[in-house]
Amino acid sequence: MLFTDADRARIAEAIHTAERQTAGEIVVIVSTRPRRYPATALTVAALAAFTLPYAAVLAGWQPGVLGADWAQQDVTSRVDHALQAFALVQLLLFLVVLALVQFTPLARQLTPSGQRRDRVHRDATAQFRARGLDATEGRTGVLIYVDEPEHIVEVIADTAVFEKVAPEDWADTVTAVTDGIRGGRAADGLITAITRAGAVLANVLPPCPKNPNELPDHLIEI
Repeated sequence: MLFTDADRARIAEAIHTAERQTAGEIVVIVSTRPRRYPATALTVAALAAFTLPYAAVLAGWQPGVLGADWAQQDVTSRVDHALQAFALVQLLLFLVVLALVQFTPLARQLTPSGQRRDRVHRDATAQFRARGLDATEGRTGVLIYVDEPEHIVEVIADTAVFEKVAPEDWADTVTAVTDGIRGGRAADGLITAITRAGAVLANVLPPCPKNPNELPDHLIEI
């Protein structure tokens, strides 16, 4: 478990405290779901199935010898059986490599970091919309999205915030979370990040007279 009940209470209080200083709305989502990369697994399996048997043939392997009566066959039968054996080896190799890559950390390790980051960004954007951060009265929603398995943090801001805060201004917020997770202090890292995000928002969006709390303050775990 990444967070205890005490951690969740501290995080909720940090969000509540940060929002008292600004008209912005902060939502924190942490995803702990391990990711699958089927496209990587399929690509690696296909490459292995197509290249390894050919390399074995070039090295002198004869696929037809898998047949018990290889020595007694005529040339035509040998060719047919060799092709069948070659195709069977390719299929078995494809299935074995596919399972090996898909259900082990290999899929993640073989997936380019840019592609992994794009997946996290798409998920964060989907959560931004699904949780109503784009529907606040002043368009002041800010999402801190943490993908714990990937150690990737996204900060997504609605239009009123995006117009006033440059993307690089969230760097300290992101660093606080990633440092906390790497150091085994995920809750402390999040609390520091929320405090820093609140300070950024307070500089550009001071609290309004009503300052309604439109979005939940509790930590959302998926």
